[in-house]
Amino acid sequence: MVDAAVVAVRGEVTREVQPELARFAVTVAARGRDRPGTLERLAERGDAVRALIDGYGAAIERRESGSLLVRPEWKRSGERVAAYHASVTTTVTVVDFTVLGELMLRLADQDQVQIGGPWWSLRPASPEFGQARRAAIDEAIARARDYADALGAEVTGLVELADHGMAAPQPMMVRGGGHGFAAMDLAAESTPQLDLDPQVQTVHAVVEARFTISAPAALGRPS
Repeated sequence: MVDAAVVAVRGEVTREVQPELARFAVTVAARGRDRPGTLERLAERGDAVRALIDGYGAAIERRESGSLLVRPEWKRSGERVAAYHASVTTTVTVVDFTVLGELMLRLADQDQVQIGGPWWSLRPASPEFGQARRAAIDEAIARARDYADALGAEVTGLVELADHGMAAPQPMMVRGGGHGFAAMDLAAESTPQLDLDPQVQTVHAVVEARFTISAPAALGRPS
């Protein structure tokens, strides 16, 4: 009995797709001579920022409060406090990119507000990952058939399929130039228009497969 011939192949696909999410950070700050007054101003500014964000409704998928910082500023000598600094950072996730630039500029136009971002990404469960995996499998099958055809044989079955290298697929930003951070501190006279171009995301999928093939004609068939 002759063992079936086996061909081992690798299917690899790289796809460029549009992002599904845009995230940015907005930091609200306050400074004052006394701690209660500083915290009160911080709370008022934070409320104004949240109200502005919430006004965009379904365009906002998530608003999450991050780090809160309150620190005293000491005078050069001794332990007397000259002022208090306070800040709070909120991360905003946007799904409607048509309002992203407008929202970021309106927030940056608020008093004592700094904006960072946006950072583009796919959702962790994006169907783009599954489509890339299926495309990689198709590529592996096509390669196996090419090898079999070159030998005068046909693919007859699947022995093994492994999604090698795809244990934790992550989108990658392909646009160069820093970390996607843009600090904005705009004057309050007017809010200019800003169109932001989404950064293309790269999805990479690799599979390894082994297929059985019929007896290769090019090597001679067993008698």
